[in-house]
Amino acid sequence: MIQKSTIQLLRFHFSLFLMPIYWFALSQVPEINWLNAIIVFIVLHVLVYPASNGYNSYMDRDETAIGGLEQPMLPTRQLYIVTVVMDSLAVLFSLFVSIYFSVGVLLYILVSRAYSYRGIRLKQYPIIGFLTVVVFQGGVAYWLVYHGCSETLATILPWPTVIAAGLLIGGFYPLTQIYQHDADKADGVTTISYVLGYRGTFIFTAIVYTLSFGLLAYWFVSTLQITGFVLLQLFFIPTLIYFFYWANKVWKDTSAANFKHTMQMNLIASVCTNLAFITILILNLFE
Repeated sequence: MIQKSTIQLLRFHFSLFLMPIYWFALSQVPEINWLNAIIVFIVLHVLVYPASNGYNSYMDRDETAIGGLEQPMLPTRQLYIVTVVMDSLAVLFSLFVSIYFSVGVLLYILVSRAYSYRGIRLKQYPIIGFLTVVVFQGGVAYWLVYHGCSETLATILPWPTVIAAGLLIGGFYPLTQIYQHDADKADGVTTISYVLGYRGTFIFTAIVYTLSFGLLAYWFVSTLQITGFVLLQLFFIPTLIYFFYWANKVWKDTSAANFKHTMQMNLIASVCTNLAFITILILNLFE
């Protein structure tokens, strides 16, 4: 019997926040292999990401709010076993796509474990932890989706899109840490958000997102996807509005950098970005 705490700590719903990378990559694939696209989605969003969440919770044993959960339950040994099974299934299913995809998924899993594992714990270092997330949840995840879903199993990808994907994740990542400064510090973890401070986190996010959208503008204009880029800007408006609203509140009172506002920011940004890239995908399919 799967325990309630195991299901909760896998945080399947948290995959929504990482899903924009999948739709972004899929929208840029010239010829899509739809069977592979389904397999890739299942491997990443049903197996790899939830297993990573679960393993992180098993290592951290959080007693305060974490991403997507305000009151996390305590993990059990069963959670660890389930994450190992899920990771194993992910690598196995990946072989149906390609050997490169399978190796990439395995590498992603190993780095994810190193990020949380107490013996290595990459997350305890502000710069290394940040770059690990940027490279793997952003750039590598984009490569995996693009490669796995393309009819030709392309291995050489347009560099602006890979970097933009990393910056999309990297720009938002510090905001997900802003309410955990005290809890992380007590656990021996110094996050990039802690180093930047409350105001610095918002400024850093704004700078990185500006760079990301600059690259996206270059890519979409150079590939004549003008309509798609305009739509991306329109869908992003609610995110910008909430971002500046929240930043203003934090500027006046740092207690506003809390779990509630972080999750609202996460939800708005992920829903809007997902819808934007899904719309671009549909436009490109019917050109």
